[in-house]
Amino acid sequence: MVRPNNNQLPENLPQLQNLIKRDPESYSDEFHIQYQHFLSLLEVFALNPSEENKSLDDTVMFIAQVAQCYPAACELFPKHLADLLRNYATVLDPAMRNCFVKALILLRNKNLVPALDILELFFQLLRCPDKNLRTFLQAHIVTDIKNMNAKHKDMKLNSSLQNFMYSMLKDANPKAAKMSVDIMIELYKKNIWNDPKSVNVIATVGCFSKVTKVLVTSLKFFLGHDDEDEEEDTESENEVDLKGALLANRVSKKTKKGQKQLQKIKKQAVKAQKKKKNAPAFNFSGIHLVHNPQGMAEGLFKQLQATNERFEVKLMHLDVISRLIGIHELFLFGYYPYITRFLQPHQRQVTRVLQFAAQASHELVPGDIIEPILKTIANNFITERNSSDVMAIGLNATREICMRCPLAMGEDLLQDLAMYKTYKEKSVMMAARSLITLYREQLPALLHKKDRGRQTEAQAERKVRAYGEREVHDTVLGAEALLKDSKTIDIASDEDSDSNDGQWVTVNHSDGEGADGADDDEEEEEDDDDNEEEDDEDNSDEGEEEEEDESNAKDDGDAANDEEASKQKKEKKDLKILNQKEAAQELALTRIFTDEDFKRINAANLKKTVTNSRKRPLEQDRAEFVKLNSIEMIFKKRKHDKESRMETVQAGRQDRERFGWKDGRVNEHCSKTNSEKRKTKNFGMMRHKARSKVKKSFRDKQLSLRKHLLHQKKMK
Repeated sequence: MVRPNNNQLPENLPQLQNLIKRDPESYSDEFHIQYQHFLSLLEVFALNPSEENKSLDDTVMFIAQVAQCYPAACELFPKHLADLLRNYATVLDPAMRNCFVKALILLRNKNLVPALDILELFFQLLRCPDKNLRTFLQAHIVTDIKNMNAKHKDMKLNSSLQNFMYSMLKDANPKAAKMSVDIMIELYKKNIWNDPKSVNVIATVGCFSKVTKVLVTSLKFFLGHDDEDEEEDTESENEVDLKGALLANRVSKKTKKGQKQLQKIKKQAVKAQKKKKNAPAFNFSGIHLVHNPQGMAEGLFKQLQATNERFEVKLMHLDVISRLIGIHELFLFGYYPYITRFLQPHQRQVTRVLQFAAQASHELVPGDIIEPILKTIANNFITERNSSDVMAIGLNATREICMRCPLAMGEDLLQDLAMYKTYKEKSVMMAARSLITLYREQLPALLHKKDRGRQTEAQAERKVRAYGEREVHDTVLGAEALLKDSKTIDIASDEDSDSNDGQWVTVNHSDGEGADGADDDEEEEEDDDDNEEEDDEDNSDEGEEEEEDESNAKDDGDAANDEEASKQKKEKKDLKILNQKEAAQELALTRIFTDEDFKRINAANLKKTVTNSRKRPLEQDRAEFVKLNSIEMIFKKRKHDKESRMETVQAGRQDRERFGWKDGRVNEHCSKTNSEKRKTKNFGMMRHKARSKVKKSFRDKQLSLRKHLLHQKKMK
């Protein structure tokens, strides 16, 4: 009897795959048979590549799974698949194309295919009219490049891929170009390709692409739309509630599904805890890494003037140009007359246009260039024919522009706008006062004398800078506050004036000695004040004698002496300030400041910006970008606060029947029924009533019936 052949390995590829992975040498012949079968199927498939071949599909995946066991025999296997995809990518059946791509990814994960070859092929496959395939390839490309740069960055590979991406952005296929720029932006956000080369590829190619989707994506990359804030919001929404899950698992029914969910939540909580402990990775805007910002701004402005795109795309152009001008302090004088055309209250998204005008302002722009914008805003917005909100927005925009270019404001226009400080609407009044406060710090001479306010110490020390003048500091501002920690000896006395020329010597001591030095300084200051008071008293006495002798008339000689005394006093004060600054500079050069020192310096600088009448310090540093909220911020008093709303409610209740339960008695003074009285009684008084309504059991009914029958029998 002939026994049947039970060897089903040639047809059962999963079983053969399992056996080969366990013992490759024993099943080498079976693998070579399958590989020859693959080559024959490949020749047949090349005759008609548009048809699906299920047998070839299974064979390809089988060889890809076990290729690491026979590297010599499978040396040309990746080349066959790559040639198929490169030659017939657009005509292949989608299922077959996905099979070949997955096989190549398996080989790439096993390091059987060079990374550069496979990634260049996948970039070319982005031209295929298959959305699912393009999404799959994008995820794989980003993950693969991220894994290659996990331990250390492969600069040679990254440079080659970036050069290839440069050509892909110019591809005629809009879908391939769009997917390529998406990949570059995602790699930049993941801090993988965050070098200037990637940014400048997007700046030079993406922002000037003829494809609208590529153009918009590139502009959004440089705008940096609050993606980090959105991620923080989503993280806060998806925050893991581990305590709630543990409590729910303790009280609910124990099931396998519930246990799996609990384990998943525990893993998420551990992952979130590790993420909180990690140091934050700061990824600043790519607009700082542009090599030629002036050329980019001029090119975008020229493209904006010639474009016929929708209004939202034009706003993106204006936003990117304004940021380039503001950050890099560029000169693009044609931008300001162009944006002036959109400064109308009825213009769509006019607050964003005002934001762009403020962002494009900086100290190096001549005031004559920005002054027409301020006049246009004043004529179109800050007039009483408009609503109070429009006027407030115009004043806020004027403040933001002048904060960055104070010399653009004229004296007449500023004094006219300052008159709105007493306007009847609070929003306009507050906006006008904020503009006055700004110029009190920047250029108080432009304000009317009554609007300048009380001068602070910081205002007295600030110098009015001319156009183009830069403020250069040779020491740490406010370091004079630390002089109390060191013993300062004034050797500008008469004895040592020739040798030391009135300079300060700073000697560092311990804490106790430093305190004594501070006390000595205070005593010296008090002595100076006492001497000044004595001089004032002597002068006043002399003045009284002169009034008595000469009938309130002073001689020219006395007037000259008073002027000379005041001049000497001023020179003495200036010399003292100069000596303090020199001592502070010497202290900054010879001592390393600690965090506590900087806290004291900041407190001293903050104290200089306040007066007895103004307790709140002013904002000194301007932000890099203008926030839209700073222009749209309107101070308004609520028309209906709680008191006015309650008055309205009480007025509506008058002459109206009482809402709620209505008493149905004819005479409201008569007694109520027992059921109505029962509603107001407490539960203790009605417990027996509630207990009687409980349904009797069968045993209780038996006993009750027996008791009733016995009672009737006795009555007879």
